[in-house]
Amino acid sequence: MQSLMPKPFIFRLVFIGSLLGTFHFASAQDSKLEQTATLKTVTGVVSDAQNKEIMIGVTISSLDGKHHSVSDENGNFSISLPEEQQQLVFRYMGYLNDTLSIVNNSMTPIQVLLKEESHTTGKELNIVDVVSRRKTTEIGLTGAFKVEKIGSNELMKAACCNLSESFETTPSVDVGFTDAVSGYKQIQMLGLAGAYTTFTRENIPDIRGLAAITGLSFTPGTFVESMQLSKGTGSVVNGFEGTAGQINVEWVKPFEDKSPKWLINGYQSTQGRSEGNLVYNHSFNKHLSTSVLLHGRSDWMKVDMNGDNFLDNPMGTNFVGSNRWFYFGDNGLEIQGGFKAVVLNMMGGQKNYTEGTPQVVGNAWGYENQVNRLETWAKIGKVFPNKPYKSMGLQLSGVFHDQSNRYGARTYDGSQQSFYANYIYQTIINNTNNIIKFGASAQYDKYKEQFNNTPLNRTEVVPGAFVEYAYKYLTKFNAVMGLRADYHNLFGAFLTPRLHLRYAPAENTAIRASIGRAQRTANFLAENMGFMASSRAFQLNGTDINTMQSGAYPFKPEVAWNMGLNLTQKFRLNYRDGTFGIDYYFTNFTNQIVVDMEQYNAVNFYNLDGKSYSHSIQAQVDYELIRNLDIRLAYRFYDIKTDYVSGSKEKPLVAAQRAFANIGYETKNNWKFDYTVQWIGAKRVPQRYNEHAQHIHGSDYSPTYWMMNAQINKSFKDSKYEVYLGMENIGNIMQHPLIVDAQNPFGNNFDASLVWGSGMGRNIYAGFRLNLK
Repeated sequence: MQSLMPKPFIFRLVFIGSLLGTFHFASAQDSKLEQTATLKTVTGVVSDAQNKEIMIGVTISSLDGKHHSVSDENGNFSISLPEEQQQLVFRYMGYLNDTLSIVNNSMTPIQVLLKEESHTTGKELNIVDVVSRRKTTEIGLTGAFKVEKIGSNELMKAACCNLSESFETTPSVDVGFTDAVSGYKQIQMLGLAGAYTTFTRENIPDIRGLAAITGLSFTPGTFVESMQLSKGTGSVVNGFEGTAGQINVEWVKPFEDKSPKWLINGYQSTQGRSEGNLVYNHSFNKHLSTSVLLHGRSDWMKVDMNGDNFLDNPMGTNFVGSNRWFYFGDNGLEIQGGFKAVVLNMMGGQKNYTEGTPQVVGNAWGYENQVNRLETWAKIGKVFPNKPYKSMGLQLSGVFHDQSNRYGARTYDGSQQSFYANYIYQTIINNTNNIIKFGASAQYDKYKEQFNNTPLNRTEVVPGAFVEYAYKYLTKFNAVMGLRADYHNLFGAFLTPRLHLRYAPAENTAIRASIGRAQRTANFLAENMGFMASSRAFQLNGTDINTMQSGAYPFKPEVAWNMGLNLTQKFRLNYRDGTFGIDYYFTNFTNQIVVDMEQYNAVNFYNLDGKSYSHSIQAQVDYELIRNLDIRLAYRFYDIKTDYVSGSKEKPLVAAQRAFANIGYETKNNWKFDYTVQWIGAKRVPQRYNEHAQHIHGSDYSPTYWMMNAQINKSFKDSKYEVYLGMENIGNIMQHPLIVDAQNPFGNNFDASLVWGSGMGRNIYAGFRLNLK
């Protein structure tokens, strides 16, 4: 217990407790002022008048300007004001202000539809057209959390065949190959691997455990309606993990007016990848609706663009199927449930490898991957119609995951059984400026892994409870303070405090700060399968894993503190809207499982003994340069270092610098043109074997390189039918050599894990989308 709560932790806890007391005192003063007048509460939802999409961050105020509120991530709002106030004003940048009269004693939530600006203003001889369009990615000014809402139009700027390929136009996320044979891609946020990011599907934990890296390919892009991305530690309501950030994925919903009855998508690439997707939505009545979602993929072509006799991408099939049901009662009861099944079979390696070929010297080196996965979930919620600020919900999910992998003579098998439950109750303290959430959760994970002949099994049971208080002062200040206590059956009890602050010095400016603790149990084999595509010895604390007996989990939990500060500035230049943002995040590990690949013939896993930290700075500007021409520019810098056995070193295979530009243009007759270019800085490459000189090459840096993608879309008949044509890696940039000692895959120096550049060459693709209402 003492080792998990060091002195800095206690100091931070005291500091946050002091802040809690301060804000409680401030809220108490507000409550006394509010109690001098009789208040009424008005609730409702704000949507776009044209496409009926919910609107986040709309400012709602009384006519005298003394009472304020903002719409939340679901477009809902709640505002308390005196009985004599009869009107509300709704404001949102790029939309016309709207003033509505309020009916006294009405408890019915109101529906507000805001219209976009599209009008002529100015003097008689100086007419100016003021036009505002909904952005494909939006960052709100309200709320304590900085959230990037990535809409469906942003996702359609690229092929987005699955979740791992949905971030090509998002500067906050880095995407790279895990190795040179599996074809898997993983993301990075704040310079940390994807396993440090919490993935949720509509706020239920989704990609974690054995699928923390590979699971990105299990969610087809056609299923996705939008995503919300935030950096740093998130809400304690969603758990104690998530060191680097959170990505919440919203699927297409059958009950929304904008959702099509049928959505059919086809895709074909010049690299032999064929995909088909089908989504069927049906509403039986205003209460009950369902979705059926199907995906099929086939990689049928042998592709070896760099001539190393290894397939650039494995061949095989992937099938995903899901069914979801939704029920909305008249009394505020909401129920949804569903399942998703995944069946994947892939085979790769050397071009002449066939399934079942004995993995001995003289035969072709092979890669095989089979996954069978079933996910189930349910959400039960209750909103009280007469007290819409009060609600409660229960989230349930279960995962059954089995995978089998072969990397040459190495085998890795894993199974996971998980269950998750989370109960949340929300209400207010005196008024809607003080919102409190509390509840309890339970997480159960049973893992069975076998690496070659070494079994590694464990069962984790983590019950916990949480409380989160949100304070709001007009539209100027927000504070969200959360604390959760959990008990881990392997590591004991621990606390997770988190604090998020927002201050708005001006109407179009938001400054946010955050600090929080995160803890996770690393699945060090599943998260580092890329190293299995090599001859490296796998070591635990310097001992070969193949010589070890099955026993207790050999490591401590990973614990980190994340602190962030960011600025969001909206502006209007030449009558067009723009957004500038800059953020800084610092992640400090008090313990981490170090993945030491500094020796060319081994990868060693051990507990951190020293320091490990990450500094991340990113600046970004989004602006409509001319009418219908959007540009996004970004620059990102990382400083990531870890104390290894051999000393403090920069994290390998991560670019310290990255520059990004995206240009999108849309014509009046529904043509869309999108171009993305990235400059990737040098990455530190650790010690490796030089097959040409036949000696060990010391650590050095990769060359910098450029990556360019482009896509053209054409919509017909009110966007019911759309075709697209695109090209990835226009410059045909590939890493050479991609695999170390590829001619001797069963030798001591073979390594397909040192991937610093692109593992795939130029790819041309085409597809269509059919939307039938």
